[in-house]
Amino acid sequence: MTRLALLLCALALPGLASAADYTVQSAGSTLAFHGNFQGSGFDGHFEKFDAAIAYDAAHLDASNFDVTVDLASARTGDNDRDTALPGSDFFDVAQFPKAHFVTTAFHRNGNTVTADGNLTLHGVTKPVSLTVDFKPTTAGATLDVKGALKRLEFGVGGGDYADTSVIADEVTVTAHLNLIAK
Repeated sequence: MTRLALLLCALALPGLASAADYTVQSAGSTLAFHGNFQGSGFDGHFEKFDAAIAYDAAHLDASNFDVTVDLASARTGDNDRDTALPGSDFFDVAQFPKAHFVTTAFHRNGNTVTADGNLTLHGVTKPVSLTVDFKPTTAGATLDVKGALKRLEFGVGGGDYADTSVIADEVTVTAHLNLIAK
């Protein structure tokens, strides 16, 4: 009877796989965005964000990303833009101080992994997909993600700023995270 119980436990363990949990190291980690203003591209980043990362390339169903971004920490290197972004015309950080992304599923297509999730920004929640490049290291891993979103779907830069010939609707979001295994 004991051998049978051990055999059943051993067979059940692969189905109980859990992803490894990681802590984001702020040194060398970035959460960035790219947009277009009057036909010229500009880059920006968020100085403050938190991420809970659980990832296992062999068991994507056990993986999860949960990211919270302090929108007031957006920086582009342009004083006018940096002053406008937290205001009511764009992020409206007085009412919506944080953005939140949480994964709902991961998919593999050949060598490409996609993380599907929900992004809540400016009080609006919409699905967003990110490509994932996860590379294990001796101390943890690096995680690079990239995706695009339509700012107007989230109500960012509406009103006078809804003219997509002035500010493009599509914004590319990228992250490079240095991760340490917990």
